[in-house]
Amino acid sequence: MNNAAVAAASTAAAPLLEVERLCVEFRSSAPQKLFGKPTTFRALDGIDLTLRRGETLGLIGESGSGKSTLGRAIMGLTRSSSGTIRFQGDDIAQLSPKARKPYLRNLQMVFQDPYSSLHPRQTIARSLEEPLRIQGTVDKAKRRERVVDLLHRVGLQRSHAELYPLNLSGGQRQRVAIARAIANDPELIIADEPVSALDVSIQAQILNLLRDLQRESGMTMLFISHDLSVVRHLCDRIAVMYLGRVVEVGPTEEVITRPKHPYTAALLSAAPRVHRNEDEASPTRCIQLEGDIPSHARMPTGCAFHTRCWLYNQLGKPATCREEAPTLASDVDGHQVRCAYSERVSDGVSTA
Repeated sequence: MNNAAVAAASTAAAPLLEVERLCVEFRSSAPQKLFGKPTTFRALDGIDLTLRRGETLGLIGESGSGKSTLGRAIMGLTRSSSGTIRFQGDDIAQLSPKARKPYLRNLQMVFQDPYSSLHPRQTIARSLEEPLRIQGTVDKAKRRERVVDLLHRVGLQRSHAELYPLNLSGGQRQRVAIARAIANDPELIIADEPVSALDVSIQAQILNLLRDLQRESGMTMLFISHDLSVVRHLCDRIAVMYLGRVVEVGPTEEVITRPKHPYTAALLSAAPRVHRNEDEASPTRCIQLEGDIPSHARMPTGCAFHTRCWLYNQLGKPATCREEAPTLASDVDGHQVRCAYSERVSDGVSTA
């Protein structure tokens, strides 16, 4: 094998995105004179995540778990406090907007709200031409042709090019947002709950569109959602977040059918279903979690989930959960979990 072939094989095997010990902190905006020192909130607390080329990774968790913050930090829309974000082998975590620009051709985002993600005073054609102009990937004379091609790829017509967002439905606007994101054929798309603001009848169309585009171009996708059925339909692997930390990562079917973290088991038990497969560990009734997700300003000691954990109560509230913060450990199948009693989850679920 020559040097060029070795380099190509190495590039193909290397992860497209590597997030290591990423932290994001915010300070409260309350006036210091009235309320004392500003409070620091740690929205992301040591995130470790790897995304391989061509795969779709689903990111799930409750509201406030840090899913969208992680997506925005990778994009550079939210500044990280520490840690690394390696994209295509380069650390882009602390790059300025100008230095980050060359990477944005291959790193794009689809936002949750199609009503606010498009400029209301720009035609659809102009919105789609903007990334082509900024990156300089298509000559001015050929941009309109590229716009028409993008519209056709997302299931819209040439006539939509001269319309404004006001003239489109929610599903059509999200199709335009997806067309804008894929305008320069990026390697990685971050989709931040792209169907949660749409009617159920439209959600399936957008999900199928994303899946078809991913298969057609081989692009990599980080899909952020709170809907387990959507993630199961679309994703190769699942990462579960709680209070700014990844608590479980693994192949989709493995996580869905054999959860190893008590929080994942609780999420799965709450998902509506018509019937349960015999091999699923999730109980037929919902696991009740006590209270709300704690404040990021006052993180619990030890395991962050122990204040709401049903397994913690079943085990007699062991001191280990209160005093020791578990690490993200991996088994032989690459199923990672942040829980000292992960092997007891399936037993606890079956008797819940």
